[in-house]
Amino acid sequence: MKTFFRFFLLVFFFFYILKTSVFAESSYVLPYPSSMPGSFAYRFHLVYENISKYWYFGSFGQFEYNLKLADKYLVEAKTLFDYKQYLLAVESLGKSNYYFRKSLPSLKKAEKEGKSISQKRLVLKEAAQKHVETLEEMQIGSPEIFNWQPEKASPTMLNIKGTIENAINVRKNDL
Repeated sequence: MKTFFRFFLLVFFFFYILKTSVFAESSYVLPYPSSMPGSFAYRFHLVYENISKYWYFGSFGQFEYNLKLADKYLVEAKTLFDYKQYLLAVESLGKSNYYFRKSLPSLKKAEKEGKSISQKRLVLKEAAQKHVETLEEMQIGSPEIFNWQPEKASPTMLNIKGTIENAINVRKNDL
């Protein structure tokens, strides 16, 4: 009976006392990563993105399109950073920055058209907060500078910490 009681206390200690609570700052949910650079389907996906931008017309449509692609490329960059594909990750992060910067002008255009943007503005703030959380996670496990050296090409110095810091500033300053 004593061993059962000790075992119970040990389990209780590990599961209830030592648990760590994680509170996300943002309830915004990033998408699941789609096809990644280097895969066969990735080129088709890029063609689909270029065609689909014409489907998203109007200021709110452009806002949705730009935010969707900013999310997609951020998740792509995070996945590539996890797999230490730094050159592709930096390129994806640049695309995410590009589309995130285009989101706010779409909202401002809608406001000039007399549309209520309060709900969309809230979505953009939550997205920016989630992006910053994700970028800060990426910053922890990434090297400051990385020398990307392909087999038959000249090496490229990547300022990874600076690139991530720039992406964080884009999300914080553009709001």
